[in-house]
Amino acid sequence: MERILKQYLPGGKFIGVSKRHSKNMAAVRGHGNKTTEQRLRYALVRSGIKGWHVRPKGLRGNPDFLFSKLKVVVFVDGCFWHGCPNCGHVPNKNRPYWSAKLERNMERDVKTTAHLKKEKFKVLRFWEHELKRNLPKCLAKIEATLKARRNKRTKI
Repeated sequence: MERILKQYLPGGKFIGVSKRHSKNMAAVRGHGNKTTEQRLRYALVRSGIKGWHVRPKGLRGNPDFLFSKLKVVVFVDGCFWHGCPNCGHVPNKNRPYWSAKLERNMERDVKTTAHLKKEKFKVLRFWEHELKRNLPKCLAKIEATLKARRNKRTKI
């Protein structure tokens, strides 16, 4: 847990949370999620889209996918952790902590996107629910972006 967020918890610790719930939350990882990154990864393979790397090292924000030759990064944002306006929510238990945590995540996403754009990357972000509900639309957006970047490169 981030030190700065402890101030939002009574005594700096989670109180009134069952051991089972605490264990479940501790088990959540930021990568390899089957409903997000793996779903898109399998779809990229099936659709024949090539030239990508999974979770490349050394880029700010740790994008989920990188198309290095075309400088395109793809983030797949979990609706809960990144504050989706459609289906994200703030838990009632320890609400001040979770509000601060999710707000910090959203601020970091904005800063990361701005930084990568400054470095001439095209940044694509997809919500978890977008992948679940309309994966073909997400793939089409990736393909269109890659095509536009290829065309831009050949004109230079």
